[in-house]
Amino acid sequence: MNLMGILRRWERVVEDCESALVAKIFRTDPVQLLDALRHECDRHAIVCSQSRVLVPNDYTVELAQHVHDELAARGGEVGRQLTDVLAGHAVDRGYEWAGPLTVHVTTAEVPNGRYRISSAALAHIPAAAAGPRGA
Repeated sequence: MNLMGILRRWERVVEDCESALVAKIFRTDPVQLLDALRHECDRHAIVCSQSRVLVPNDYTVELAQHVHDELAARGGEVGRQLTDVLAGHAVDRGYEWAGPLTVHVTTAEVPNGRYRISSAALAHIPAAAAGPRGA
């Protein structure tokens, strides 16, 4: 087996592990939530040149209280997992962040009863300085 074949196998193993982890963390609409996060990133992409596409770096994921409670019971992995998925999406698409990537998870009254995602471009602000927004 050549090196590319081995790398592809490892990539599939890692993707399977990531899918299993996501399924354990998100019991309510994981695929839809992750797709919505990726879509928010794609929707606000700005093509600066042929080789440079800039995307927002500050994301807020507002969850209905019951969804937040279910996910919070699993510990602090939710925000990290969302950040990891979004970072991987950006690498796959060749996107460049407007600044350090942050994903804030909060509770709110959301129209669909599950979640709402918004984003902003915050240039040159350290991730720690952005801090959590909302509850």
